[in-house]
Amino acid sequence: MNTEETMAPVSAPRAIHPRRTVEVRRLTMAAMLGTVAFALMYFNLSIPLISLFAEFDLSALPELLGGFILGPLGALLIVLVKIALILVFKGTTSMFTGEVQNFLLSVAYVLPAVFYYRRHRTKKGAMIGLLLGSVCSIVIAVFTNLYLIFPAYIYLSTGQLSWDKIIAMCHDVNPWIRDLPTFAAFSVVPFNLISRSLTSMLTLITYKKISVPLKKLIQ
Repeated sequence: MNTEETMAPVSAPRAIHPRRTVEVRRLTMAAMLGTVAFALMYFNLSIPLISLFAEFDLSALPELLGGFILGPLGALLIVLVKIALILVFKGTTSMFTGEVQNFLLSVAYVLPAVFYYRRHRTKKGAMIGLLLGSVCSIVIAVFTNLYLIFPAYIYLSTGQLSWDKIIAMCHDVNPWIRDLPTFAAFSVVPFNLISRSLTSMLTLITYKKISVPLKKLIQ
């Protein structure tokens, strides 16, 4: 009997590349912040005198904070996670038009701010980026509300809604709203202006304090 045992060479465990580890941590953080953004949507505030169809929440705050840390792709992933969780846990009450609008306005707000801040990493750069994002978001909000989201919702309602009914509903709570231009001027613009201003201020106040521990998680 041969006392010598022949054994196949045992390969050493493959080491995980540090870059891959960082990528996994970044994806995990994006998913976490997307979940926080979704949770913040439950703490919302309606402003009926300005908008009957939208509620203010702080879901854009983690999108901005995450975008400043993770970059544009990270910000986009955070928004996508938020929208996916909305559809899974809350479903849609607007025949998906609300979720589409949420995505469009989040991207229009967050990405310009993130792109600018990535090139100008100062407090002033963050302020200018947030201003650019706010302006872009308000412009997109006017365009999408008048020519995309509400027309799609009216079409999908199969005759239950019309622009005349929507304007009449808004006029009942805000007499200044009488037609599409005044709907945009006294509903869409002020609501988004208030929403983006408050979120931008909170971002400036909290970013430095929150970014330090978050950055350590992905290093």
